[in-house]
Amino acid sequence: MTFEKLSSDNSEKIELMSKIATEIVRKHYDPILGKAQNDYMLEKFQSPQAIKDQLEHGYNYYFIVENDRYIGFTAFFPRGDHMYISKLYLYENERGKGYSKEALKFISEETEKLGLRAIELNANKHNPSCDIYKHLGFIIDRAEKNDIGCGYFMDDFVFRLEI
Repeated sequence: MTFEKLSSDNSEKIELMSKIATEIVRKHYDPILGKAQNDYMLEKFQSPQAIKDQLEHGYNYYFIVENDRYIGFTAFFPRGDHMYISKLYLYENERGKGYSKEALKFISEETEKLGLRAIELNANKHNPSCDIYKHLGFIIDRAEKNDIGCGYFMDDFVFRLEI
């Protein structure tokens, strides 16, 4: 498994990242959030322009690659005393194979390089992936409800992992 870094000046790969994100996130979150909110969030956070803007503001985006196939992606950035995982998604048929654990190891290494000792992420309270985060050693640090516009909210747990 390898991690292919996305650059803000590679519009072709940004388009591909947006396409992969849309495929994975739509299938996973439409049943949890509903199609309307998920469409709004995809446009706000995973459109090519949104990804480009995030890259230009310090996000690190990586394709997750296995045997020359894109199987998912991750995005993270330093925030205060910790690394914040904004996105960690795998195609449904790639889950349960240990790739999340390997991705977390990679993110932990990047976190340590910056002298940070913790990782945080938000997960929707109804997301079945919450169990995976707990299995990987994260604890629920707090709950948050964030207004993301147009009458939509992200009702999340904030998970934290000390490394």
